[in-house]
Amino acid sequence: MRYLDLPTAKSWSAIGLGTWQFGSREWGYGRDYAGADGEAGRIVARALELGVTVFDTAEAYGFGRSERILGEALDRADADPETTVVATKIFPVLPIDQVVVQRGTSSAARLRRRIDLYQVHQPNPVIGDGTTMAGMRTLQAAGVIGEVGVSNYSLDRWQGAETALGTQVVSDQVQYSLVARDPDRDLLPYARTAGRAILAYSPLAQGFLSGRYDADHRPANRVRSLNPLFLPESLRRATPLIETLREVADAHDATPSQVALAWTIHHPVVCAIPGASSVAQLESNCAAAEIRLGDDEYDALTAAAERFEPVRGFSAVAGIARAQLGA
Repeated sequence: MRYLDLPTAKSWSAIGLGTWQFGSREWGYGRDYAGADGEAGRIVARALELGVTVFDTAEAYGFGRSERILGEALDRADADPETTVVATKIFPVLPIDQVVVQRGTSSAARLRRRIDLYQVHQPNPVIGDGTTMAGMRTLQAAGVIGEVGVSNYSLDRWQGAETALGTQVVSDQVQYSLVARDPDRDLLPYARTAGRAILAYSPLAQGFLSGRYDADHRPANRVRSLNPLFLPESLRRATPLIETLREVADAHDATPSQVALAWTIHHPVVCAIPGASSVAQLESNCAAAEIRLGDDEYDALTAAAERFEPVRGFSAVAGIARAQLGA
């Protein structure tokens, strides 16, 4: 495992574990998966053995069930509180200071531990970060949380939140992958220069970058079926990108998914937080931390990604509707 160089008390692994699917029925993993004594618990235990330190959840995932399952699984695995980084998020419907304190305390109770990284899940369009960060300061002073982070924030708003907090807002959790490269413009350069981190969610684009799917073999999962990336035309257009992933993967005796993750964590300020539906998938994700892409490989993957243009706009909406109707 590789670790980020951050001004934090604990080391953050370059590959973390996203647990949004714990307790969420829409992913279709079934009862045997969802509980702390089922596959979810085995995934968490194995992640700890492989050196994963970052475990990310949110109060919105399964309406609190993900937090409960993760907390129970960490207890069962006897996770070391000195090294484990437990991250969760407040859903900012009314993120004023008193609400932030109440919700943070509730999340800590479900997780059965101090929250190492407490993040604002989305920027609220009406309520500014001043009152939100006042609540965060109260939680820090009480020892309920450690670091503060944000999610889906622009650079300006991230920096504004840090000013409001009066100390570092250590991370911004954003969608980042070969097919979602917006953070390259300003978030990643800022993180590198300021000693901050990017938490990359959906680093495999819901499996789009795994190479498992093409226009004739689309995913059956309902969540993915609503993603324009999985429309037949998008999958056809992605063929050159997937071929490049396979070529680089062959050179490293790896899989396309592992190479896609290696591309995401190529920058030492990025922690990727893919989910895992099995212990085997978790092990595969963690192995990506051992892949060091050459500059030529990184550039070839980036160039292939830049040439890919998925179906967008009205065409995407119409395509999803046809897929839902079985047309």
